[in-house]
Amino acid sequence: MAIIFALLLILFLVACWLLTLLGMPGNWLMAGAVAVYAWLMPAQSPVALGWRTVAALLVLAALGETVELLAGTLGVAKAGGSRRGALLALAGSIFGGMVGIFVGLPVPLIGPVVAVVLFAGLGAMAGAILGETWAGRDADTSWRVAKLAFWGRLAGTLGKIILGAVMIVIVLAAILL
Repeated sequence: MAIIFALLLILFLVACWLLTLLGMPGNWLMAGAVAVYAWLMPAQSPVALGWRTVAALLVLAALGETVELLAGTLGVAKAGGSRRGALLALAGSIFGGMVGIFVGLPVPLIGPVVAVVLFAGLGAMAGAILGETWAGRDADTSWRVAKLAFWGRLAGTLGKIILGAVMIVIVLAAILL
């Protein structure tokens, strides 16, 4: 019976990883599910997980959020953008990701994934342009900053998705080894 619970956990973790692709807090759900599993599964079970695994997943989930949210703002900073541009790039990426959830709904499965990632990047771009223009920068400078905000946000999302996959691998290794 314990093996069935372990398989259900892995299936749930994969579903959570898919939520991460949609811009949802899948990594945090993974960490929470593993914490509940570690708490409920007897320590003498062959598929038990320890609290070190839970701690590792919590660190990775926090790192994933940090990477995702700061990558766009670091792109702005790298381009010499203003603090206002960086903050509005961050706000724009969050807003754009939310818009992407709804824009991508008509295309089953892949539509929301692509839309969330794309619109989060476009939101970061729009926020950076707005922030830089508001700060008195010329159009060329604003556009250069916005492009790096876009690519930074996409890189951050990719980093979070990769960290989510690493979390699944860690749980698999902890269960199997």
